[in-house]
Amino acid sequence: MNKLSLICLLTAVLAGCASKPPQPDWKSNASSALESYSDAYLKGDSAIADTEFARARKALASTGRPELLAHAELLRCATRAASLEFDDCPAYAVLAQDATAAERAYADYLAGRWQGLDAALLPEQHRAIVQGKGALGQIADPLSRLVAAGVLMRTERVTPADIMVATETASGQGWRRPLLMWLGVSLKRAEAAGDTAAAARIARRIELVAGP
Repeated sequence: MNKLSLICLLTAVLAGCASKPPQPDWKSNASSALESYSDAYLKGDSAIADTEFARARKALASTGRPELLAHAELLRCATRAASLEFDDCPAYAVLAQDATAAERAYADYLAGRWQGLDAALLPEQHRAIVQGKGALGQIADPLSRLVAAGVLMRTERVTPADIMVATETASGQGWRRPLLMWLGVSLKRAEAAGDTAAAARIARRIELVAGP
């Protein structure tokens, strides 16, 4: 699993995404904290996730460079989108004026504002999604795949096959938070279709993941 793929994409200036030692402490601290944040959030450990993200923000803020904080806030928005938790990314919006064109395009992508969006500014795997030329399962990185699935859900472009891919991606990684959300989507669809056997099977999976 390449959990750093999306982090490197959004925080290419940080340690872990480059191979030119030595790095200032703030870079390694921020990169480590962002990775820990993403991992904890997807596993459903909200308290740890909040602590790690605050640690990353503190390290980035020490540079006085708002564009670095914009990177981090985009990562947080993307991780939330992977778990079907959508908002307008208010913390990023405050920093948007200092973001790059590519970052603003990515923010529009996450928000589902695709009309007039220059797909060339997006990471390659997401360009194909916007252009309708790529299948969700073709995205190699699990987190990027779930982000794309979340955006497809937000824009009402998601297909039953996409839902299955997203569900099994979260399951394969042991990411409880997005798995519960995607299982919930499948449960509603099964109930709406009157498929009681499928609904019961999905409900058992939800109970197992949710625990006592």
